[in-house]
Amino acid sequence: MKVLLLTGLGALFFSYYWDDNFDPGGLDYLVLNHIGGAPAGTRARTPQATRWLMQVNFLSYVQLTSRALPSLTDSKGSLVVVSSLLGRVPTSFSTPYSAAKFALDGFFGSLRRELDVQDVNVAITMCVLGLRDRASAAEAVRGVTRVKAAPGPKAALAVIRGGATRAAGVFYPWRFHLLCLLRRWLPRPRAWFIRQDLNVTAAAAA
Repeated sequence: MKVLLLTGLGALFFSYYWDDNFDPGGLDYLVLNHIGGAPAGTRARTPQATRWLMQVNFLSYVQLTSRALPSLTDSKGSLVVVSSLLGRVPTSFSTPYSAAKFALDGFFGSLRRELDVQDVNVAITMCVLGLRDRASAAEAVRGVTRVKAAPGPKAALAVIRGGATRAAGVFYPWRFHLLCLLRRWLPRPRAWFIRQDLNVTAAAAA
């Protein structure tokens, strides 16, 4: 079994040098978990910040997927895409980050339908995760959100389990699934819940 796990900015460079340095033959799993972060607040809402986040958090995913898909098709493999709750439920002071994550959801949701109608047996697992207890993530949202970070190892286990079972979606913590459903059914209560987790004054000043 061959598994390729891509994390951090190294994945961005890997996407450009794949042809010369890596043979994807026999690939069974491709796990896309790299991220380009930006501090929460209104200052991150610039064309430059948005372009950077779209490159790292969306376009590199597309490029890596296009290169791995022939091998995954041959092996009937799995594609595991680690995304965020902000790619399903928009919230305040995360405009460019949320845009990139929504793009992921649209691209891989459409790709799943394309593979299905072509009878291509490649599973796509979309992982919707919340804030994890990493130092970099905590620093980016310091003073802006009151959300409690989830344990990283438990989130990783949820991702592994979802990929191994070829699940269509993974939500961690599980209550995020309910929040995503709430967005469609009751948009006003959902907005109220999100507002309770924000320090609006601090975010607006950032």
